[in-house]
Amino acid sequence: MSKTGTILVCTCLLLMACATTPMGRKQLRLFPEAEMEQMGLSAYQEMKKNTPVASDEKTVAYVRCVAKAVTGAITGEYAGRDWEINVFKDDTANAFALPGGKIGVHTGLLKVAKTQDQLATVLGHEVAHVLSSHGNERVSTQFATQTGLQLVALMGAAESSQDRRLLMGLLGVGAQVGILLPYGRLQESEADMLGLDLMARAGFDPKESVTLWQNMSENGGKQPPQFLSTHPSHESRIRDLSARVPDAMQLYEAARRSGQQPHCQ
Repeated sequence: MSKTGTILVCTCLLLMACATTPMGRKQLRLFPEAEMEQMGLSAYQEMKKNTPVASDEKTVAYVRCVAKAVTGAITGEYAGRDWEINVFKDDTANAFALPGGKIGVHTGLLKVAKTQDQLATVLGHEVAHVLSSHGNERVSTQFATQTGLQLVALMGAAESSQDRRLLMGLLGVGAQVGILLPYGRLQESEADMLGLDLMARAGFDPKESVTLWQNMSENGGKQPPQFLSTHPSHESRIRDLSARVPDAMQLYEAARRSGQQPHCQ
C-alpha cells in the first residue's frame, strides 16, 4: 500500500472509532471493551502483587461501605456490577478504578479525605473515569499519536515540507501538548462533574467535594502551571465543582428522600 493509502486507511479507522462520553463529548475509542477489561484485570493483579493489601478490618469495611454505595448508584452498562474493592498500604493520597470493575484506595488518601462524603468524592471521580471509557480513550489517543508520528517518519524526505507541516498540524504540532495533555485535563474535569452527580445520587453530600479539594490543595503543596499538567489546578477544580454543586444538591436531596443515607464509619 502506498504511503498516502496508509494515511487514508488510518484516518478512516479513527473516524469509525469515534464515540461519545456520558457528558456528551466526542471521544476516540479504538479498543473493544473486553480488551480494556482484560487490561484492567492485569493492572489490578499487578498492583496486588507489588503493593501490600491493608488488613485492618475496620478501615477496609469503611472503604468498601463508601465504594459500594457509590457503585450502587450507577445506571446503564455498569449497573449491578460486583466491583472488587481493596485498600492498599501506600502513603500517597490516591485511589483508582479500572475497567472490569476494580477499585483501589491508598491508605494515604484517608488522611486527606476525612469524611465519608469526601472519600465518596474521590471514588465517584475514579469510577466516572471507567463509566466514561477514559482508559480506552487514553490508550487509543496514545496509539493514534504514535501511529501518526510513524506516518510522518514514513513520508520522509521525498515528500514536500508543506505536506509534513500539514500532517504535523493535524496531529497538534507538539503531540504532547497538542493531543495528550489537553485530553487529560478534559477527562479529569469530566470525571469531576460526572463523579459529583454519582456520589450525590448515592446520598453523599456534594458540598464536601469542595472541602476535599481544599484539603488536597493544602496537602499537595505548590502545583506546576495548569497548561503543563494533565490535571486541572486545585483552584479551577474547586471553582468548577462549586458551580455544579447546586444541581448536584438536587440529586442528593432526592436520594436522601428515597432512603439513600449511607452511614459508613
